[in-house]
Amino acid sequence: MRFASLLLTAAALAGCASPPLTPSAPAAPPSLAEILQKQIYQMSPMEAGRYIAHIHEAEPDLRKRIAAIGRKNIGQPYSLHLLGEFPYEIHDQLPLFSLAQSDCVVFAEHTYAMALSQSWEEFFWMLQRIRYRDGVIGVATRNHYTEMDWNVANRWLLTDISAELAGAGGPTYDMQVDRARFLRTRHNTVREIPVETSRQAYVPKDQVATVAAQLQEGDFVNVISTRDGEYWASHVGLVVLGPDGERRFLHSAEPMVREESFGAFMARAAEREARNAREGKRGQVLAGFKFLRLNERIDVPPMAPQPRPGRSGGA
Repeated sequence: MRFASLLLTAAALAGCASPPLTPSAPAAPPSLAEILQKQIYQMSPMEAGRYIAHIHEAEPDLRKRIAAIGRKNIGQPYSLHLLGEFPYEIHDQLPLFSLAQSDCVVFAEHTYAMALSQSWEEFFWMLQRIRYRDGVIGVATRNHYTEMDWNVANRWLLTDISAELAGAGGPTYDMQVDRARFLRTRHNTVREIPVETSRQAYVPKDQVATVAAQLQEGDFVNVISTRDGEYWASHVGLVVLGPDGERRFLHSAEPMVREESFGAFMARAAEREARNAREGKRGQVLAGFKFLRLNERIDVPPMAPQPRPGRSGGA
């Protein structure tokens, strides 16, 4: 009996370690030519990594590379509230990246991060460097407010030229952000952060045609909207050049990523505003744009060390 029980025990222990599997022949990876037939949102991460390496070699000009990568996502479905910090944080279950969909900010972040990288690993690192203050992942360090978080944290990448383009006496608006309240009410996260105020310059919509020739491919666009005397960046996108040198707007908006002229974008905004007025709706109104120039020299700051999460007490 004892011998039999020992055999059973040995068999059970042996079951804890799976026997070596006979390796099957791996499926042949798609060729680069096959990958290039896809848009990025149709690619797997492995395929996207190969595309990133390819486009870095094929297009050495950063501005043109940004435009090429952005256009490689035309048609990508739009989805709002797409990304979060999961599984690093569990305030929600939204992931750190998505290739399949984008919102306006996600589209811009992914495009810049891919253009600055030579591999999937570098892209994922760069994405967090752009998306979070000092690259430290967390809902409290995410660049939530476009003008006062994203634009400021990414000054190593872009420089706000709105005041220069608008000229002396150009329009401005005041902003006040209460990050502590935002985090508490939207993300159930408590942080002691003082209220901050700022004054922002922008180019009024009727002046865009005049300054368009000064925009460069790869520049960052903030769409400035207003309602009840409040102004804010309601949308973002990228400047690209058309075949005739026309400055065009490449962005992710319902229902998908698209490229259009600034005139077409403003015309659609005017139609929406007119429809809201007819229906008695209190909608936002397009005021103008902020433009941020892609820096000629880009020195990517190092990623700050990820801090040890806080504790309630004890070692």
